[in-house]
Amino acid sequence: MDITLDTIRDIRLYQSRGGYRFSVDSLLLYDFVNLKRANSIADLGAGSGIVGILLAKKYPDSHITLFELQDSLIRLAEENVVQNCLEDRVKVIRCDLSTIHAMPLKPHIYDLVVSNPPFRRLKSGRLNREDEKAIARHEIKMRLHEVIDAASFFLKTKGRFCIIYHPYRLSELIDTLKKRGLEPKRLRFVHSNVSSEAKMILLEAIKGGRGGLKVEKPFYIYKENGSYTDEMNGIYNP
Repeated sequence: MDITLDTIRDIRLYQSRGGYRFSVDSLLLYDFVNLKRANSIADLGAGSGIVGILLAKKYPDSHITLFELQDSLIRLAEENVVQNCLEDRVKVIRCDLSTIHAMPLKPHIYDLVVSNPPFRRLKSGRLNREDEKAIARHEIKMRLHEVIDAASFFLKTKGRFCIIYHPYRLSELIDTLKKRGLEPKRLRFVHSNVSSEAKMILLEAIKGGRGGLKVEKPFYIYKENGSYTDEMNGIYNP
């Protein structure tokens, strides 16, 4: 595999040069998590491990499990755990979320579950169903309801689920969360700049939580001149 070694914040990360690479979505999801403490964290569809590894740095007393299906990304995630000296607190598990109830995994053990899942539905036309990028972006092997089923399975009562997703599927997301006992509590729209419509949403739900949704102020990635906003710069350069 042709890989690069990149640095982001205080971690170093191996990534495939031509395959799936993390984007700003991962950093926004990491930054959205605002728990005071978390002892146990799961990342569903962890890719090369960036979100879970950043959270391991953010919560130094936590133990994190990275769940991933693609073997190529699993190998990278395992290398990245070692690269960042986190072998004692972060583990990688190969997992197909569609068969999670048939696997020997313990339920209701995590304080926090995060996910940056594929949000593009499968459409007609040519699509390489084994391509690393396609699997990460399209619902080929991981669909929305399977991600939320897994989050509900893993979370303790009152545990939190944080997800980054596309706004055009927001109503479907909220409906699916509620059907699985996860109550949406905090929502933030992400815009490229103040003149653009929302391109992503960040949502936090609580397992067994009461009703009541807080909509936070919008997040803007770029200023009108094309440079990063102060808030975005703060994520890249703490």
